[in-house]
Amino acid sequence: MTNLPLSLMTCSGIDYTPTSFLMRVGRREMLVCRDYRNRYYSVNPLVDVSTGIEAGHLEILLFRKWLVILSKSR
Repeated sequence: MTNLPLSLMTCSGIDYTPTSFLMRVGRREMLVCRDYRNRYYSVNPLVDVSTGIEAGHLEILLFRKWLVILSKSR
């Protein structure tokens, strides 16, 4: 597990918070952070999966609190 520069957070509009971290697993990156965005649709209380802001990103919202973003490494 390696901490990498947080360039992914600037392109997806997520501000740096002390509770977020970025991991690289092979050719994939996984960013875990708190979700502060207002959702204008009903969110599943356990797991909500949607496409990310950029092509190739997958956003997983866990328990309406934690946002996991999966993407290709740069």
